[in-house]
Amino acid sequence: MTLENVSSNKVFGGWLKQYNHHSDTVNCQMRFAIYLPPQAATQKVPVLYWLSGLTCTDENVMQKSGIQRIAAELGIAIVAPDTSPRGESVADDSEGAYDFGLGAGFYVNATQAPFNTHYQMYDYVVNELPELIEQHFPVSQQRSISGHSMGGHGAISIGLKNPQRYQSISAFSPICNPINCPWGQKAFNGYLGTDKQDWLEYDSTELMKLTQASVPMLVDQGSDDSFLAEQLKPQTLIDVAKEQEYPLTLRMQEGYDHSYYFISSFIEDHLRFHAKYL
Repeated sequence: MTLENVSSNKVFGGWLKQYNHHSDTVNCQMRFAIYLPPQAATQKVPVLYWLSGLTCTDENVMQKSGIQRIAAELGIAIVAPDTSPRGESVADDSEGAYDFGLGAGFYVNATQAPFNTHYQMYDYVVNELPELIEQHFPVSQQRSISGHSMGGHGAISIGLKNPQRYQSISAFSPICNPINCPWGQKAFNGYLGTDKQDWLEYDSTELMKLTQASVPMLVDQGSDDSFLAEQLKPQTLIDVAKEQEYPLTLRMQEGYDHSYYFISSFIEDHLRFHAKYL
Protein backbone atom coordinates (compact mmCIF):
# COMPACT_ATOMS: atom_id res chain seq x y z
CA MET A 1 0.00 0.00 0.00
CA THR A 2 1.32 3.44 -0.95
CA LEU A 3 1.86 6.01 1.80
CA GLU A 4 2.09 9.72 0.99
CA ASN A 5 4.11 11.67 3.56
CA VAL A 6 2.27 14.93 4.26
CA SER A 7 4.50 16.43 6.97
CA SER A 8 7.50 15.58 9.11
CA ASN A 9 8.74 17.32 12.26
CA LYS A 10 11.48 16.35 14.71
CA VAL A 11 10.14 16.38 18.29
CA PHE A 12 12.01 15.38 21.46
CA GLY A 13 14.54 13.42 19.41
CA GLY A 14 11.86 11.48 17.53
CA TRP A 15 9.73 12.20 14.47
CA LEU A 16 6.12 13.26 14.14
CA LYS A 17 4.82 12.41 10.67
CA GLN A 18 1.50 12.62 8.84
CA TYR A 19 0.55 10.29 6.01
CA ASN A 20 -2.26 9.92 3.51
CA HIS A 21 -3.23 6.52 2.13
CA HIS A 22 -6.11 4.87 0.34
CA SER A 23 -8.17 2.71 2.67
CA ASP A 24 -9.95 -0.29 1.26
CA THR A 25 -11.91 -0.58 4.50
CA VAL A 26 -13.54 2.86 4.46
CA ASN A 27 -13.31 3.19 0.67
CA CYS A 28 -11.63 6.60 0.54
CA GLN A 29 -8.37 8.37 1.31
CA MET A 30 -7.49 8.52 4.99
CA ARG A 31 -4.89 10.41 6.99
CA PHE A 32 -3.11 9.38 10.16
CA ALA A 33 -0.32 10.77 12.30
CA ILE A 34 2.48 8.77 13.88
CA TYR A 35 5.06 9.78 16.46
CA LEU A 36 8.15 7.59 16.36
CA PRO A 37 10.28 8.01 19.51
CA PRO A 38 14.10 8.12 19.31
CA GLN A 39 14.31 4.42 20.21
CA ALA A 40 12.59 3.53 16.92
CA ALA A 41 15.82 4.41 15.09
CA THR A 42 17.43 1.21 16.39
CA GLN A 43 14.65 -1.15 17.48
CA LYS A 44 10.97 -1.95 17.20
CA VAL A 45 8.82 -0.10 19.70
CA PRO A 46 5.28 -0.72 21.07
CA VAL A 47 2.35 1.42 19.92
CA LEU A 48 -0.35 3.39 21.67
CA TYR A 49 -3.34 4.04 19.40
CA TRP A 50 -5.13 7.31 20.21
CA LEU A 51 -8.74 7.86 19.12
CA SER A 52 -9.94 11.46 19.09
CA GLY A 53 -13.36 12.94 19.79
CA LEU A 54 -16.15 14.69 17.92
CA THR A 55 -15.00 17.29 15.34
CA CYS A 56 -11.34 16.30 15.83
CA THR A 57 -8.71 14.93 13.44
CA ASP A 58 -5.33 13.26 13.88
CA GLU A 59 -3.85 16.66 14.72
CA ASN A 60 -5.57 17.44 18.03
CA VAL A 61 -3.66 15.08 20.29
CA MET A 62 -0.36 15.64 18.51
CA GLN A 63 -0.57 19.44 18.74
CA LYS A 64 -2.33 20.02 22.07
CA SER A 65 -1.55 17.22 24.53
CA GLY A 66 2.24 17.30 24.87
CA ILE A 67 2.24 13.54 24.42
CA GLN A 68 5.57 13.36 22.55
CA ARG A 69 7.80 14.26 25.51
CA ILE A 70 6.76 11.26 27.60
CA ALA A 71 6.46 8.96 24.58
CA ALA A 72 10.08 9.80 23.74
CA GLU A 73 11.22 8.97 27.26
CA LEU A 74 9.30 5.70 27.42
CA GLY A 75 9.99 4.56 23.86
CA ILE A 76 6.35 4.29 22.78
CA ALA A 77 5.07 5.14 19.30
CA ILE A 78 1.78 7.07 19.12
CA VAL A 79 -0.62 6.54 16.22
CA ALA A 80 -3.62 8.84 15.74
CA PRO A 81 -6.13 8.10 12.96
CA ASP A 82 -8.77 10.53 11.76
CA THR A 83 -12.22 10.38 13.38
CA SER A 84 -14.15 9.51 10.21
CA PRO A 85 -13.88 9.00 6.48
CA ARG A 86 -13.49 12.23 4.49
CA GLY A 87 -14.16 13.44 0.96
CA GLU A 88 -16.88 14.78 -1.32
CA SER A 89 -18.34 11.32 -1.87
CA VAL A 90 -18.61 10.56 1.86
CA ALA A 91 -22.10 10.95 3.33
CA ASP A 92 -22.54 13.61 6.02
CA ASP A 93 -25.29 14.75 8.36
CA SER A 94 -28.06 16.30 6.27
CA GLU A 95 -28.02 19.43 8.42
CA GLY A 96 -24.26 19.59 8.89
CA ALA A 97 -24.39 18.82 12.62
CA TYR A 98 -21.10 18.30 14.45
CA ASP A 99 -22.17 15.10 16.23
CA PHE A 100 -22.89 12.89 13.22
CA GLY A 101 -21.26 12.27 9.86
CA LEU A 102 -17.91 13.84 9.00
CA GLY A 103 -15.67 14.04 12.05
CA ALA A 104 -18.05 11.80 14.02
CA GLY A 105 -17.57 8.21 12.92
CA PHE A 106 -18.05 6.77 16.44
CA TYR A 107 -15.67 3.87 15.63
CA VAL A 108 -18.47 1.56 14.48
CA ASN A 109 -19.09 -0.42 11.30
CA ALA A 110 -22.15 1.25 9.79
CA THR A 111 -24.84 -1.03 8.42
CA GLN A 112 -27.26 1.64 7.15
CA ALA A 113 -27.14 3.29 3.73
CA PRO A 114 -25.58 5.58 2.67
CA PHE A 115 -23.17 5.45 5.60
CA ASN A 116 -22.24 1.79 5.22
CA THR A 117 -20.31 2.63 2.03
CA HIS A 118 -17.58 4.43 3.97
CA TYR A 119 -18.18 4.42 7.73
CA GLN A 120 -16.36 1.22 8.67
CA MET A 121 -14.20 2.85 11.31
CA TYR A 122 -14.19 -0.13 13.67
CA ASP A 123 -12.54 -2.39 11.09
CA TYR A 124 -10.19 0.40 10.06
CA VAL A 125 -8.91 0.97 13.60
CA VAL A 126 -8.80 -2.67 14.67
CA ASN A 127 -7.44 -4.30 11.51
CA GLU A 128 -6.37 -2.21 8.52
CA LEU A 129 -4.50 0.59 10.28
CA PRO A 130 -2.42 -1.64 12.60
CA GLU A 131 -1.49 -3.88 9.68
CA LEU A 132 -0.36 -0.81 7.76
CA ILE A 133 1.62 0.58 10.70
CA GLU A 134 3.32 -2.74 11.43
CA GLN A 135 4.23 -3.19 7.76
CA HIS A 136 5.79 0.23 7.19
CA PHE A 137 7.24 1.36 10.53
CA PRO A 138 9.64 -0.05 13.16
CA VAL A 139 6.96 -1.09 15.65
CA SER A 140 6.12 -4.32 17.43
CA GLN A 141 2.76 -6.04 17.80
CA GLN A 142 2.52 -4.82 21.39
CA ARG A 143 -0.43 -2.40 21.32
CA SER A 144 -2.47 -0.36 23.75
CA ILE A 145 -5.39 1.96 23.04
CA SER A 146 -6.59 5.29 24.43
CA GLY A 147 -8.83 8.18 23.46
CA HIS A 148 -10.96 11.17 24.41
CA SER A 149 -14.76 11.57 24.54
CA MET A 150 -16.11 9.83 21.40
CA GLY A 151 -12.59 8.41 21.10
CA GLY A 152 -12.73 7.26 24.71
CA HIS A 153 -15.89 5.35 23.79
CA GLY A 154 -13.99 3.89 20.86
CA ALA A 155 -10.94 2.95 22.91
CA ILE A 156 -12.90 1.20 25.67
CA SER A 157 -15.36 -0.61 23.41
CA ILE A 158 -12.63 -1.74 21.00
CA GLY A 159 -10.35 -2.80 23.85
CA LEU A 160 -13.11 -4.80 25.54
CA LYS A 161 -14.02 -6.55 22.29
CA ASN A 162 -10.41 -7.37 21.41
CA PRO A 163 -8.58 -8.18 24.65
CA GLN A 164 -6.06 -10.30 22.77
CA ARG A 165 -4.94 -7.30 20.69
CA TYR A 166 -4.38 -4.69 23.42
CA GLN A 167 -2.25 -4.78 26.55
CA SER A 168 -4.07 -1.90 28.27
CA ILE A 169 -6.89 0.62 27.77
CA SER A 170 -7.30 4.21 28.90
CA ALA A 171 -9.64 7.11 28.23
CA PHE A 172 -10.34 10.73 29.02
CA SER A 173 -14.00 11.73 29.44
CA PRO A 174 -15.35 8.72 27.51
CA ILE A 175 -18.94 8.29 26.38
CA CYS A 176 -19.48 5.30 28.67
CA ASN A 177 -23.06 4.32 27.88
CA PRO A 178 -23.88 5.59 24.37
CA ILE A 179 -27.14 3.66 24.07
CA ASN A 180 -28.50 5.91 26.82
CA CYS A 181 -27.20 9.35 25.83
CA PRO A 182 -28.18 11.77 23.03
CA TRP A 183 -24.84 11.62 21.16
CA GLY A 184 -24.82 7.84 21.11
CA GLN A 185 -28.50 7.42 20.30
CA LYS A 186 -28.25 9.75 17.32
CA ALA A 187 -25.10 8.10 15.99
CA PHE A 188 -26.20 4.51 16.54
CA ASN A 189 -29.63 5.11 15.02
CA GLY A 190 -28.03 6.66 11.91
CA TYR A 191 -25.17 4.18 11.48
CA LEU A 192 -26.70 0.96 12.85
CA GLY A 193 -30.48 1.35 12.44
CA THR A 194 -33.39 1.20 14.83
CA ASP A 195 -32.80 -2.29 16.28
CA LYS A 196 -31.25 -1.43 19.63
CA GLN A 197 -29.90 -4.94 20.04
CA ASP A 198 -27.35 -3.99 17.39
CA TRP A 199 -26.30 -1.00 19.46
CA LEU A 200 -25.15 -3.16 22.38
CA GLU A 201 -22.16 -4.35 20.37
CA TYR A 202 -20.55 -0.90 20.69
CA ASP A 203 -21.60 0.17 24.19
CA SER A 204 -18.74 0.02 26.71
CA THR A 205 -20.98 -0.48 29.74
CA GLU A 206 -22.85 -3.34 28.07
CA LEU A 207 -19.64 -4.91 26.77
CA MET A 208 -18.07 -4.88 30.23
CA LYS A 209 -21.02 -6.89 31.52
CA LEU A 210 -20.15 -9.69 29.10
CA THR A 211 -16.36 -9.71 28.91
CA GLN A 212 -14.41 -12.64 30.30
CA ALA A 213 -11.09 -10.83 29.94
CA SER A 214 -9.54 -8.23 32.21
CA VAL A 215 -7.47 -5.73 30.26
CA PRO A 216 -6.20 -3.08 32.73
CA MET A 217 -8.09 0.20 32.29
CA LEU A 218 -7.52 3.79 33.45
CA VAL A 219 -10.17 6.50 32.98
CA ASP A 220 -9.89 10.17 33.93
CA GLN A 221 -12.97 12.39 34.08
CA GLY A 222 -13.15 16.10 34.90
CA SER A 223 -15.68 17.04 37.58
CA ASP A 224 -16.52 20.31 35.76
CA ASP A 225 -17.09 18.69 32.37
CA SER A 226 -20.24 20.23 30.90
CA PHE A 227 -21.10 16.92 29.19
CA LEU A 228 -20.69 14.79 32.32
CA ALA A 229 -24.27 14.06 33.35
CA GLU A 230 -26.10 13.99 30.02
CA GLN A 231 -23.57 12.47 27.62
CA LEU A 232 -20.68 10.74 29.40
CA LYS A 233 -22.25 8.89 32.36
CA PRO A 234 -19.09 7.44 33.98
CA GLN A 235 -21.05 6.07 36.93
CA THR A 236 -22.56 3.41 34.64
CA LEU A 237 -19.07 2.07 33.94
CA ILE A 238 -18.06 2.28 37.60
CA ASP A 239 -21.11 0.29 38.68
CA VAL A 240 -20.55 -2.51 36.15
CA ALA A 241 -16.83 -2.68 36.91
CA LYS A 242 -17.64 -3.23 40.59
CA GLU A 243 -20.17 -5.94 39.74
CA GLN A 244 -17.74 -7.70 37.40
CA GLU A 245 -14.65 -7.05 39.53
CA TYR A 246 -13.11 -5.54 36.42
CA PRO A 247 -9.64 -3.87 36.85
CA LEU A 248 -10.86 -0.31 36.22
CA THR A 249 -9.37 2.76 37.84
CA LEU A 250 -11.67 5.74 37.26
CA ARG A 251 -10.45 9.03 38.70
CA MET A 252 -12.67 12.08 39.05
CA GLN A 253 -10.38 15.09 38.65
CA GLU A 254 -11.70 18.09 40.56
CA GLY A 255 -12.28 21.28 38.57
CA TYR A 256 -11.23 19.97 35.15
CA ASP A 257 -13.39 20.26 32.04
CA HIS A 258 -13.65 18.45 28.68
CA SER A 259 -10.77 20.22 26.94
CA TYR A 260 -7.20 19.39 26.00
CA TYR A 261 -6.09 21.46 29.01
CA PHE A 262 -7.45 18.52 31.01
CA ILE A 263 -5.83 15.93 28.76
CA SER A 264 -2.43 17.63 28.80
CA SER A 265 -2.55 17.73 32.61
CA PHE A 266 -2.81 13.93 32.94
CA ILE A 267 -1.44 12.51 29.67
CA GLU A 268 1.83 11.61 31.41
CA ASP A 269 -0.05 9.43 33.90
CA HIS A 270 -1.72 7.60 31.03
CA LEU A 271 1.49 6.91 29.14
CA ARG A 272 3.21 5.65 32.27
CA PHE A 273 0.19 3.43 32.95
CA HIS A 274 0.41 1.92 29.45
CA ALA A 275 4.20 1.55 29.69
CA LYS A 276 3.76 -0.88 32.59
CA TYR A 277 1.96 -3.29 30.25
CA LEU A 278 3.72 -2.53 26.94
